[in-house]
Amino acid sequence: MLRFLRFLSRDERGVSALEYSVLAGIVVVAVAAAGAIFGGTSGLPNLFQNLINNVTAVQASGK
Repeated sequence: MLRFLRFLSRDERGVSALEYSVLAGIVVVAVAAAGAIFGGTSGLPNLFQNLINNVTAVQASGK
């Protein structure tokens, strides 16, 4: 039994899977935070609407 526990303590095969799962969790949290920050009517949709309005105004003025 002691030999098996030593073997498990030195086995590093599952470490990369654990690292990938932690990284995936961080990415999910970052995407959720970006959605909360840029979401809503005053965030990213408003930015794109202002951009479209400005481009349309420049095109209409002929500049």
